[in-house]
Amino acid sequence: MLRRPSAALVLGVLSLFTTACLPGGGRRAYVAELTPDPAVRIYESKSGRFVSFKQFADVIATRDLVFFGEQHDDPTTHAAEHAVLAALGERRPHVVVTLEMFERDVQPLLDQYLTGTISEENFLAGARPWDRYVTDYRPLVELARVRGWPVVAANVPRRLASAVSRRGLAVLDTMNARDRGFMARQHACPKDTYYDKFAETMKGHGAGGGPPTAADAAAMAQMTDRFYEAQCVKDEAMGEAIADAFARAPKGSVIFHVDGAFHSDFGLGTAERARRRTPKASSIVLSAVPVPDLSKANGGEHAAKADYVLFTRAPK
Repeated sequence: MLRRPSAALVLGVLSLFTTACLPGGGRRAYVAELTPDPAVRIYESKSGRFVSFKQFADVIATRDLVFFGEQHDDPTTHAAEHAVLAALGERRPHVVVTLEMFERDVQPLLDQYLTGTISEENFLAGARPWDRYVTDYRPLVELARVRGWPVVAANVPRRLASAVSRRGLAVLDTMNARDRGFMARQHACPKDTYYDKFAETMKGHGAGGGPPTAADAAAMAQMTDRFYEAQCVKDEAMGEAIADAFARAPKGSVIFHVDGAFHSDFGLGTAERARRRTPKASSIVLSAVPVPDLSKANGGEHAAKADYVLFTRAPK
């Protein structure tokens, strides 16, 4: 029998759930286990204060689009994602999950697994899950499965993004119809604030150990531009997937999108592309920030990144 998981229990700031999937036939049950001490603090950027999980969940559940920018290698971030998804499900009649972690061409396999027409083994054999799928993303997919929520594979196939990183956006015009269908219908890749932040992350990737030459600088600029174009096609595809999911969803639905934090921090990237396509939808951005000491979490330092910053205890 399905036990609907509680979103969270507040102990001081917040004690997060860890979730365990238990064998239970075609539908898996969930058990929520309370961690022994606070694992997350939630900072509300607008008010400049830390808030309880309930206060946070009540606010985000009023929005149509919820963007969760994660840190891929942080276990507490993934526990927080599951708690947030459960909280949305308690507050809204319909939820749609969209994920960076699955690519658009595996959507049929994902749909078949969610409806129980193929086994999990066969699903994972063909769906190219991320390395830590079982610990990091399976809880989201399984919660959606038992609740009957759609899960959208939002990202472009990696091989196509790689082609753009090598040859630029012009490669879109050379793709066959099937591959082109996995990309967004429209693309925009301006050299704006998002580009500036992306270029900053690319610094230090130049070749050689000596002072950079003019040739080095030119090569670095070209590489940055190509990689940025690949970033844009991912953002455009995910933004389109979110917008299409919102258009298809029943009235009253909330879209819960999970991506790497760079894709949605500052309301840029995927978040901007989705909002461009859904001008009447309300949205909110969350960003996870692992820190070694939660008691010293500096909300103001990260407030510009998101409407809510979820400080997690960094892995030791």
